[in-house]
Amino acid sequence: MSNRILRRKTVLDRTGLSVSTLYYFINQGRFPKPFKLGVRSVGWFERDIEDWINNLSKSEEVSND
Repeated sequence: MSNRILRRKTVLDRTGLSVSTLYYFINQGRFPKPFKLGVRSVGWFERDIEDWINNLSKSEEVSND
């Protein structure tokens, strides 16, 4: 897994979340917080997003048993 920085559009594409759900999850502490890249841009480390997706998959496996 790389240490690339992902922009919001890529994060939305990978997670399948909408913008409002993404920020709702961030405010609830259920999603990694972004960091500022500039005045109007944010980013996330790819490994943090991949970890979130993997943890989500594991919690769904447990709840489906």
